[in-house]
Amino acid sequence: MTISIIYKIAAVGILVSVLGQVLKHSGREDQAFLASLAGLVLVLYWVVPLIAELFNTIETLFGL
Repeated sequence: MTISIIYKIAAVGILVSVLGQVLKHSGREDQAFLASLAGLVLVLYWVVPLIAELFNTIETLFGL
């Protein structure tokens, strides 16, 4: 794991924030919510395999 995943998550957060604000100010709250949801799903798609790898490493380390 490198620090690039942190940069990716930060970039998605910034983009979703800006897009959400633009959509909310234009009166499209439902699309702003969907944009936020899409950002969350994208970040979870990146993070869940890393968490699974962490649990596997801990299981191997402690011999569970």
